Amino acid sequence: MVKVTLIPGDGIGPEVTNAARLVTTATGVDIEWEVVEAGEKAIQASGSPLPDNVLDSIRRNRLALKGPITTPIGGGFRSVNVALRQQLDLYASVRPARAIAGEGTRFPETDLIVVREATEGLYSGVEHWVDREHSAAETVNVITRKASDRIVRFAFELAKREKRRKVTAVHKANIMKTTGALFQTAFREMAAKYPEIPSEERLVDNMAMQLVKRPSEYDVIVTTNLFGDILSDLCAGLAGGLGIAPGALYGESIAVFEPVHGSAPKYAGQDKANPVAEILCLELLLRHLGKTEAAERVYRAVWQTIAEKKVVTYDLALPGYTNRPVAPSTCSAMAKEIARKVPLVDLRAPRPAPSASGTWGAPDPSLEGA
Repeated sequence: MVKVTLIPGDGIGPEVTNAARLVTTATGVDIEWEVVEAGEKAIQASGSPLPDNVLDSIRRNRLALKGPITTPIGGGFRSVNVALRQQLDLYASVRPARAIAGEGTRFPETDLIVVREATEGLYSGVEHWVDREHSAAETVNVITRKASDRIVRFAFELAKREKRRKVTAVHKANIMKTTGALFQTAFREMAAKYPEIPSEERLVDNMAMQLVKRPSEYDVIVTTNLFGDILSDLCAGLAGGLGIAPGALYGESIAVFEPVHGSAPKYAGQDKANPVAEILCLELLLRHLGKTEAAERVYRAVWQTIAEKKVVTYDLALPGYTNRPVAPSTCSAMAKEIARKVPLVDLRAPRPAPSASGTWGAPDPSLEGA
């Protein structure tokens, strides 16, 4: 039995994490969930959006599956997601973008991994008002050589392990001549240690354009915190949307799996949300545990369910995702259909959609302190 911390989250979080738990049962993998609350429910119960018991649970179990947590815009409490990454030093945010959304996907060949440094940059929280009138504000972009080295090494190790064909660094060193250049230098020096893996650089604005023109030319993208946040959403859009976009956070010995999408509070309690991103987080968790067959069954069951378009949530039934008239189903109904398919998957059949199998960047302890 494996013990895993479960953070249901806010908004649609409890619904999509329940869906993932249902699919877990179908895999036969014995996971004991230790449920703890963070976000709005935690504030109501303890006065803190990230109570100590949440951090203690994750440190103890070293694994967590997390639902989305609300981050107030322009006020309220600071992002729980950012605080979690910094408190646990979850420095590598890994976000695969795989085109499995069905016939409506505009770029069906999309199979990208964005590796985002997750502890510093413009998300460091170093900001203040410049004047008493609060008419000007300043945010400090903190980039360190240690963090740059270890995230770049992480990306190259992931590419090596997953047999990926190229690593692309994204920065803005032409304008940000200290922070951007520091990251650029770290990438160039690390790339020299991996001569067998092709590497290149792109300025972030050019990268955004190139991705929407020719996404198949890119493979592993490594970048800083803010750029990675933006580009990973762009890549999710290429693959079919945030509803199918899982994510993982890795530290030295801790891994947390969370969907890229937000908590969508307006849909909370309606049994309407797409559960796929959270279920694919379970897939990544299973791969991290070495449960490759179970993970592959989850992936293929998701793909088959979406491809059939018989039991899918409202977003996957829209004209952009299918050329057929489809009656939308509920979150729980789609989860049950995926769970039903899991034990029926034929693993001898060719893989149905672009995606490399593997651990998706499970951390190597030797990376710590790089």
